[in-house]
Amino acid sequence: MHRSEDLSAAGWLTRTGADPMRLLTLGPAGFAAYARLRFIPDPDGPGLSEADVELPEDHPSEIAQARAVLRGLAGHTQAPERCYFCVWEGYSGSFLDPELLANGPLLVLPHRRYVLFAGELADIERWEAEFGGGRPCAPPAFVWPADHRWCFTSDVDPHWAGIGASAAAIESLTARTDVDVVPASSDQAPPRYDS
Repeated sequence: MHRSEDLSAAGWLTRTGADPMRLLTLGPAGFAAYARLRFIPDPDGPGLSEADVELPEDHPSEIAQARAVLRGLAGHTQAPERCYFCVWEGYSGSFLDPELLANGPLLVLPHRRYVLFAGELADIERWEAEFGGGRPCAPPAFVWPADHRWCFTSDVDPHWAGIGASAAAIESLTARTDVDVVPASSDQAPPRYDS
């Protein structure tokens, strides 16, 4: 995986005309189906924060859950060797080298800026080594293959990641029992925790 100085591969994200917050959370408009990967369960009542959620000790990290979904999406593209990964500039700690932010272009979307990387989908297997100093770290903010068959979106604010893809790809993900993927509507706001 290497930093991409050419940001043109990301131009399609904004050409679909998706509402800015919808773009950041569910991805570009135009996919046949959408889903949410719930990193933690949806709130079951008003006034709850993410801190109120009790998870088992063996609950997988967000990057582990994202990796499982991306592995599942690998069979739904003709270009798993040509993928793009966006990393949000706001991740703190050792996640991004400050030089990456200071030098070279950043992909600018409404409300967010990202460093764009190019590589193979299999590079997700080394995500923590590349960006987390060997420890669990946040998933990529966006991942998509060059053929645009799907888009995985993990914004910093929601407790879930969005997935846009074919109906068959979404159905295959929602049928799995190792990840919590549920269908999503691109025009209906999902449940949110209070801040």
